Amino acid sequence: MAARPLVERWGNAKRHGPRLQDAYSPERKIRPMTTMTYARDRTALLIVDPYNDFMSEGGKLYNAIKPTADASGMFENLRKLIPAVRNAGIQVFILPHHRPRPGDFDGWQHMTPFQQAGVPGKAFEDGTWGGEFHPEFGPQSGDVVIYEHWAQSGFANTDLDAQLKQHGIQRIVLVGVVANSCIESTGRYGMEMGYHVTLVRDATAAFSAAGMHAAHEVNGPMFAHAILTTDELLPQLG
Repeated sequence: MAARPLVERWGNAKRHGPRLQDAYSPERKIRPMTTMTYARDRTALLIVDPYNDFMSEGGKLYNAIKPTADASGMFENLRKLIPAVRNAGIQVFILPHHRPRPGDFDGWQHMTPFQQAGVPGKAFEDGTWGGEFHPEFGPQSGDVVIYEHWAQSGFANTDLDAQLKQHGIQRIVLVGVVANSCIESTGRYGMEMGYHVTLVRDATAAFSAAGMHAAHEVNGPMFAHAILTTDELLPQLG
């Protein structure tokens, strides 16, 4: 006998208990935990793409993220969070996007839309001011700078997982840009790799308010173990 469609089987499950799809309804949103302790020897702060082109006035993408950065308070919150993390003895990792050089994408068959736009726009171009790290949010002495990621995930084709494991890290806290792109992709990958993932909703930005909403209200709760504000996170730093 042919198997019943999955949707039909879910629907009939009403007789036996809550349906799986009910967990994703607006009335019963999945809510990550918000209270825990971030031990300094097992926690890492991952700062994603802290380039001048994103973070500094005059950068090629600064105006594109500025409305959401201003709305979230990203810059002021990074100025609170990053020093607090360093003072707590928590390891900082820098996750930089690939800095393009002439010919890097020659022959590529499947460039992403962002890569296609970035080639003529020359965002983060190697050897330019925009491709340098922001002086406040970029690496300091003792930070670990990960190999550049080519697309979105800070794990894919980099040494991030190896570096986290060698430093004994179990919890990763993600800040920077872009919320619904590199941060989300890195967080999802980290969850699949077995890390505890925290998103800091007011220490990031995106290219639109819709992108921020998707990152923290729609997609984030599906993979992140905690979604916090900076003020919620600071007292929990071990």
